[in-house]
Amino acid sequence: MKTPKLALAVIAASAAMLAGCSAGSAGTSASGSPAASGDAAAAAGGDNAAMKICVYTHGDGGGFWSVAKKGAEQAAKDLGVTLDYQESNNDPQKQAQLIEAGVTGGCKALAVSAPNPDAIKDAMGKAKEAKLPIVTMNSGSSVFKELGAFTHVGQDEFIAGQEAGKKFKEMGVKKVLCPIQEANNIGLQQRCDGAKDTFGNVENLQLSSGLKDIAKSEAEIQAKLTADPSIDAVFALNADIATGSALAAVEAVGRDIKVGTVDLSGDAVQAIKDGKMAFAIDQQQYAQGYMSVTLLYLNLINGHELGGGQPMYTGPGFVTKDNAELVQKLAEAGTR
Repeated sequence: MKTPKLALAVIAASAAMLAGCSAGSAGTSASGSPAASGDAAAAAGGDNAAMKICVYTHGDGGGFWSVAKKGAEQAAKDLGVTLDYQESNNDPQKQAQLIEAGVTGGCKALAVSAPNPDAIKDAMGKAKEAKLPIVTMNSGSSVFKELGAFTHVGQDEFIAGQEAGKKFKEMGVKKVLCPIQEANNIGLQQRCDGAKDTFGNVENLQLSSGLKDIAKSEAEIQAKLTADPSIDAVFALNADIATGSALAAVEAVGRDIKVGTVDLSGDAVQAIKDGKMAFAIDQQQYAQGYMSVTLLYLNLINGHELGGGQPMYTGPGFVTKDNAELVQKLAEAGTR
């Protein structure tokens, strides 16, 4: 399920309108208690800089996360709030430390990704005790309520995998390899599980270095393709793995092997245009960053808890050869 474009437009327009108006009354936190008086005063006076919205992700600064960061930064600029955006480079302990430091360091609202919820649950408990409004983003659609968030912004990873499985079935392939580039990331496992649910014959491959060593990941994928000639498709879970590792491995093996991926990059869209890659799932991470900041802002100044207690989906959408040219310029500009 994809969040309707009209709904996203209404939320963004509402945020812009409220940013330019007096708040009228104090907002509420996710717990329903009054927001900090400083936040309400800042909103009433038109100076939102006192609102420090913190976004702490497991990001690695690569092609995917740089786009999510741009979305968060643009929302902060549009709304005039102060943004503290930090990444943990797939280190859950570091992410927990960022969250704890943010709670004691003046964060008024918090957005986090949650690929490893057990590792951050204690830190999130401190955020809940501090009565900070919280949203999860990107990873965490099945656990956001347990972590104290009022909604999740992203895509359901199992559904994304299911849709990929349907695409591979339409292509007529027989066996799909699903390389996983991060250990302990439940979202990646859910993508492979979803593909297996609708396609059936899917084999996972845990990459030892993932994005940290693209060449090593290429070698590991190539070795698996060589050892098992029945594999005729690769479902990459990251655009950099798709273009930097999977495509090169397929070329080296020399068989007709279809490649699809999750997430976009300029290289991935070009590969789709050139017919080298079949599809990319677009979870629209720019919107994940932008909407997370916007939703927290609306909560701080107006007590909104949008989402109706359900996740707010930004995907999955698909980029294929039919629409790749339309998406390419935006991807190269860093917003898709």
